[in-house]
Amino acid sequence: MDGFLNINKAPGLTSFDVIRRLKKIIPKTKLGHLGTLDPMAEGVLPVAVGFATRVIEYVADTDKVYLADMTLGGVSDTQDAWGRIEYQPVIDLDQTRLLMLLAKYTGTISQIPPMYSAVHHHGERLYALARQGITVERAARQIVVHYLNLLGINQDEACGPVVSLEIGCSQGSYIRTLCHDIGAELGTGAYMSALTRTRAGAFTIDQATSLEQLDNHRNNWTTCLYPVDFPLQQLPQVVLDEGQQSRIRNGNQVAVSSGTPTGVIRVYDQDHNLAAIARCDRRQGTNWLQPLKVAPK
Repeated sequence: MDGFLNINKAPGLTSFDVIRRLKKIIPKTKLGHLGTLDPMAEGVLPVAVGFATRVIEYVADTDKVYLADMTLGGVSDTQDAWGRIEYQPVIDLDQTRLLMLLAKYTGTISQIPPMYSAVHHHGERLYALARQGITVERAARQIVVHYLNLLGINQDEACGPVVSLEIGCSQGSYIRTLCHDIGAELGTGAYMSALTRTRAGAFTIDQATSLEQLDNHRNNWTTCLYPVDFPLQQLPQVVLDEGQQSRIRNGNQVAVSSGTPTGVIRVYDQDHNLAAIARCDRRQGTNWLQPLKVAPK
């Protein structure tokens, strides 16, 4: 029972709520989620199961894709619809100006993490400080917005403009902050009113499974399990013979072909089963493979 689950998280659950629910379906098994998805958001939340929790650190910083609704005419203390919102009139929404701002916020940009976030500040989470009414200075971070596509402009129940966006971005991007910042420059104010993550690296929403589906199929939940190496395809690989893999599985280093790439590498046995994650170093003209994480047999 080792691998990754591609969970389609429902709105209203924290990422830890997902783990807690999964522990009832998969007891006595180590679990860990990749990244965090806000309680308000829904969509893709990859979860590592068993040995896969030990390779999370080797999963590359993955790009994300979101569908977001940005409601204009208000500012939220949490930058989303679940916060305290101060409404302001929207006057003459300029779609040309909006498109210019979407272009401006595409590419490498600076973003200040919101107070209601899991970022640490002197050992405390920012959201814990925010709940005490404390605001602290936060350093801006560089993020990459690969694309910011306007899908449409509709109206909410109060006839306020709701801008639907598709966003491809780097890990660590805050979509609600993006909405807030665009609204500030637009002069209307804005907050994120809906968010769906449709892709997180190799995991996509069309292949995701809900907690309810897993719960209803407890006896065959493993059919939803992706292999441990599924999100590790960016790492080079090497296949070892029986003697080499035996040494690797026992924690010993082995000499490998000089053509083996150096750095972190996936190690497979002759049947192409993942045997280990290892580091390849070149010393005195020989490439040596040192195991970092050894897969269970």
